[in-house]
Amino acid sequence: QVQPVESGGGLVQAGGSLRLSCAASGRTFSTYAMGWFRQPPGKEREFVAAITSSGGGTRYADSVKGRFTISRDNAKNTVFLQMNNLKPEDTAVYYCKRVLLTTPVVDFGSWGQGTQVTVSS
Repeated sequence: QVQPVESGGGLVQAGGSLRLSCAASGRTFSTYAMGWFRQPPGKEREFVAAITSSGGGTRYADSVKGRFTISRDNAKNTVFLQMNNLKPEDTAVYYCKRVLLTTPVVDFGSWGQGTQVTVSS
């Protein structure tokens, strides 16, 4: 079972950057695809990005393509989300989770506490 713990959020001005980390426990981390999701205030949770178990394949929501990059370090059981050129509409609580890279992406397990990202204009 993969238990993720998200970190790296904060307050940043529009145009700035943040790097989120997701540390996951479990010996089988390297065998799972992982994804990032976010929940803006007052809205439903939405898919942001996903990466295959090996890291060789990625998928992004249209709203973040070209600005966000997902990566992983299987030796450290960690997934990252590099967020550049942040916009106020990126403000949300960000979560990571094990996923299945189907269309749409399917997530597994329970949600963690997430990490808050706030982008000021």
